[in-house]
Amino acid sequence: MKAVVMAGGEGTRLRPMTSSMPKPLLPVANRPIMEHVLRLLKRHGLTDTVVTVQFLASLVKNYFGDGEDLGMNLTYANEEIPLGTAGSVKNAEDALRDDSFLVISGDALTDFDLSELIAFHREKGALVTVCLTRVPNPLEFGITIVDDEGRVERFLEKPTWGQVFSDTVNTGIYVMEPEVFDYVAAGTSVDWSSDVFPQLLKEGKPVYGYVAEGYWEDVGTHESYGKAQADVLEGKVEVELDGFEISPGVWVAEGAEVDPEAILRGPLYIGDYAKVEAGVELREHTVLGSNVVVKRGAFLHKAVVHDNVYIGPQTNLRGCVVGKNTDVMRAARIDDGAVIGDECLIGEESIIATGVRVYPFKTIEAGAFVNTSVIWESRGQEHLFGTRGVSGILNVEITPELAVRLAGAYATTLKKGATVTIARDHSRGARALKRAMISALQTSAIDVRDLENVPMPVARQHTARGSAGGIFLRTTPGVSDSLDILFFDERGADLSQAGQRKLDRVYARQEFRRAFPGEIGDLTFPSSVFDSYAGNLLRTIDTSGVREAGLKVVVDTAHGSAGLVLPSILGRLGVEALSVNSGLDEARPTEDAEERRAGLARLGALVASSRAAFGVRFDTVGERVSFVDELGRVIDDDRALLVLLDLVAAERRSGQVALPVTTTRIAEQVAAYHGTQVRWTSTSLDDLAKAAAAEGTIFGGDGRGGYVVPEFSGGLLDGAAAFVRLVGLVARTQLTLSQIDARIPQAHMGRRDIATPWAAKGMVMRSVVEAAGNRRLDTTDGVRVVEADGRWTLVLPDPAEAVTHLWAEGPDDEATQGLLDEWAAVVDGAGR
Repeated sequence: MKAVVMAGGEGTRLRPMTSSMPKPLLPVANRPIMEHVLRLLKRHGLTDTVVTVQFLASLVKNYFGDGEDLGMNLTYANEEIPLGTAGSVKNAEDALRDDSFLVISGDALTDFDLSELIAFHREKGALVTVCLTRVPNPLEFGITIVDDEGRVERFLEKPTWGQVFSDTVNTGIYVMEPEVFDYVAAGTSVDWSSDVFPQLLKEGKPVYGYVAEGYWEDVGTHESYGKAQADVLEGKVEVELDGFEISPGVWVAEGAEVDPEAILRGPLYIGDYAKVEAGVELREHTVLGSNVVVKRGAFLHKAVVHDNVYIGPQTNLRGCVVGKNTDVMRAARIDDGAVIGDECLIGEESIIATGVRVYPFKTIEAGAFVNTSVIWESRGQEHLFGTRGVSGILNVEITPELAVRLAGAYATTLKKGATVTIARDHSRGARALKRAMISALQTSAIDVRDLENVPMPVARQHTARGSAGGIFLRTTPGVSDSLDILFFDERGADLSQAGQRKLDRVYARQEFRRAFPGEIGDLTFPSSVFDSYAGNLLRTIDTSGVREAGLKVVVDTAHGSAGLVLPSILGRLGVEALSVNSGLDEARPTEDAEERRAGLARLGALVASSRAAFGVRFDTVGERVSFVDELGRVIDDDRALLVLLDLVAAERRSGQVALPVTTTRIAEQVAAYHGTQVRWTSTSLDDLAKAAAAEGTIFGGDGRGGYVVPEFSGGLLDGAAAFVRLVGLVARTQLTLSQIDARIPQAHMGRRDIATPWAAKGMVMRSVVEAAGNRRLDTTDGVRVVEADGRWTLVLPDPAEAVTHLWAEGPDDEATQGLLDEWAAVVDGAGR
């Protein structure tokens, strides 16, 4: 049997280590990762191997040659363009047509028993066998679901936490029969998991999954690179180390000189012909490459030092990586997480701060304090985007420097001369950083429309009129010292995950486009923004019957920007309106939950005393609304969703409504009673927006005060649109909100949050699936376990915190609490 080693990846996330070196050649314990892979293949008799190469292909070929030094026969298949995981193997088809073959990545460290994998494949008579393993955090990998016989039932590529219902992931190691090439088009980019395997499953082909025992680490980030080094030194993975173990865990390779007065605290590795002088202290998980010189008084702890590096006296290196041929001069300090590229000079007494990336061929002057990356191509930063944009503490995490770089990166993803709409809430922080971002956009050849302070739905609507995208800055809801920077696409919707990843990559590389003097973008301030928005709103949404009904409403804008646009709406709507808290207050750019509850209580008292039809309270950016009925009673947001659903469905009598899976199933009863259907979505606002914008959708909501009026706002949340639509519905039905509420059955739902370590989330979800047994499972988002009598529990990992959320619904409160207790025990037990 032949093997295929895939060695064409760029390793973008590992830069600057991979700026001048292909990822498979990165050393782990002083041997390239790919060499560890080849030695594993040889141990299992797979000596005839094809290597697929693309990025810096000549370096891989020059290092390994024909494989004679390893006792192997290596040939190479070169890709002119990236062909994907399947396309690259297809490129080597001529060498693989005769027999079964094994595919393995050249940049993942493993000691799996490949012989057992091959035996399993042959025993099952499989067309494809996928090698699987269990990992604590499955987000970065493709999840594979198999039945009791090992047959694959489903593949899920790069899931969100809401889609994680197993911790069994695809390692990218496969055993295949040559017939699989019939499903791979030649000369084009094709992936196994996303293109080929789903087709095989669709046709019922024998695709099996083998869960391997042993070590596997996908070395794709700086953190996993350091972990792989430590795991090799700790003996957690079976690999061959060159050299001698002179004391427990202390490995010294041939020709190395270590002064007896050097302090060695293993496990650690000293490469061949390295020199360690007296007074040096090397602590655990330190790896020195070939020909490294470490001078007297240096201190290294968890430092990975590549070949031919000079480490000067009194230097201090902790948790860092230093590229080959670099000089680190006297008393320099390199802190945790810093990465120094190849052939750099780090001057005397300079300090490289935590997380800094210094790209190849750079010089850091003596005495310099470097706390931002020195760029060749990029600084990689993981998790730039959160659940809603880029968020953090103002002037700590969200700084003017970060805002400028973000705007420059966003501009670089757009064409020169494109237009970006930018707006903000009424906070001082948002105003200051918006100005910084405008400058960065203009100097990147982008024209800017500055709406200044407007409600977020107004900014979205205006963005959709001829802009290539938009930016909105606001105070984080409920957190007055934090700021969110949200990016919109050309429709005014939140940037898609693909768009976020693209922006992430450009930001990480810091390859920002700069305009020539004649290309500097224009800055304009559009006029009549509120009148235009109000006019479109009232022309689009049905307000018939409102003037005849003579309604009185109380409107509370919570000192936010909704108070800027509502006068233009109320004056033309034909209702008698009492407006409160309409003045902007820079000192209160947001409100916490207690402040909001108190504001709603005051609103209720005003509604009752003024005999109004109902009251509405906007959030500070006009995106969400809460309601009180004519009796002054606050309608909870989840209940208000049912009230609006009932009104809309009763009037339309057809179509579908988009709701997240966390909504009570009473919604299905309400919708069905009026001849409409519910389309369930994940809790992601992006998914809700897509479903709400689909043809035939008449309404959408998230159960947290966010409502979608598709005929006006597409799939986007809009508080003013929801308010106007409710006014029209109430006027035409001539029913009060309390009457509508009374005719809807009561729901019995509960929620609970369970603290869950990140490393245990995958195990938790697998335990939930196993505990569900034969009960019906819904994996729209997380895992929803449905009992035979209709009771249900949803288990959903939080995407940003070490928490697992539980929702449950039963026929009464006692049954609901019983469900929560039952599944909380499962989650808590698996998470320990």
